[in-house]
Amino acid sequence: MAGQKASMHIFETTLSDILDVERIRQDFPILQRSIRSKPLVYLDNGATTQKPRSVIDAITRYYEHENANIHRGVHFLSMVATEAYEEAREKIRRFLNAAESREIVFVRGATEAINLVAQTYGKANVRSGDEVLVSAMEHHSNIVPWQLLCEEKGAHLRVIPMNDRGQLVMSALDELLTPRTRIVAITHISNALGTVNPVKEIVELAHARGVPVLVDGAQAVGHMRVNVRDLGCDFYVLSGHKMFGPTGIGVLYAKAELLNAMPPYQGGGDMISSVTFEKTTYNEIPYKFEAGTPHIAGAIGLAAAIEYLEQIGMERITAYEQKLLQYATHVLSEFPGIRIIGEAEHKAALISFLLDGVHPHDVGTILDQEGIAVRTGHHCAQPVMERFGVPATVRASFAFYNTMHEVDILVNALSKVYEVFR
Repeated sequence: MAGQKASMHIFETTLSDILDVERIRQDFPILQRSIRSKPLVYLDNGATTQKPRSVIDAITRYYEHENANIHRGVHFLSMVATEAYEEAREKIRRFLNAAESREIVFVRGATEAINLVAQTYGKANVRSGDEVLVSAMEHHSNIVPWQLLCEEKGAHLRVIPMNDRGQLVMSALDELLTPRTRIVAITHISNALGTVNPVKEIVELAHARGVPVLVDGAQAVGHMRVNVRDLGCDFYVLSGHKMFGPTGIGVLYAKAELLNAMPPYQGGGDMISSVTFEKTTYNEIPYKFEAGTPHIAGAIGLAAAIEYLEQIGMERITAYEQKLLQYATHVLSEFPGIRIIGEAEHKAALISFLLDGVHPHDVGTILDQEGIAVRTGHHCAQPVMERFGVPATVRASFAFYNTMHEVDILVNALSKVYEVFR
């Protein structure tokens, strides 16, 4: 115990050198509340993140002072709303280091973005007998859209395997990339294991065969610096609510030449250039893919989230979360009866685990009584659970507003789980 306290002191010193977390926590109103008379310990950031006051205020300000539809109104409010919406697009472009803002398409989230690519690029380029390549650690949203496409086209879904540590078997990738491979769709960070995949290396291998790559960045973009041009990927998708922004807004990044070549996804609204009963012509990118009135407040809120992240600094966020991961892994590994699922060399701040003799759902229920929010279940990644031979796990996923003290609260609460079940 003395040794653990000493190591905790070292971690605390290092963590406080990186971020003033206590000050940051004041920016998140929900972190001040209690759950079941206990201080909230929110460790379900893989599902969704909490929102800083600046994001909440940006959305409120829009609805109180700027609310109007965009792009076609000649009145003042419409022009103000249009400017804020397009400024948000430009802010996201800079954040991802895309080459131009027309490569940023607003969608509802990563799931819609993947479906968009499957139903447009995929339908135009995948034929009977072709192959779509995903990995064994994908969540359902990066499996099912490609299955639907393959079923429709008579194509084949092939899977990059992973090893017992939860790392992709990169030697298999070279064999799986064949002349029939039409696209690789890969997660940047596994939502069930925390594994950080070598995306740049995968892109280079795929591009050497002339195969484009879609990267699912839903779990990555709020926790690490993402540079789409450095990665070299052709598509990158993200969800706003997993990066401290609102729900219902996300982004599809795609290279301009690909977006220009892709057919539209949905019809109506801003995606139209002109319509007659004989023929419709489509708007230029990115508007060709933004049918109907978009989630204007969501885009503005997402821009506010990006501003907040940049004020802290993505490198500092990553460094802090890595230290927190090291500490959580250390203390959980020493807890009796815990089995950690996913021990990749490169991980994000996420730990999936099992408690010996107790179903994950029961663990989550008792933790909830202690004010601790974790996710239990298959995490919309049933093939991952099957790979490790488990029905479900408990997932503690961290953000930069979490603390070592909260990790200790989690560990103490796990002791109470054993008190109930043993």
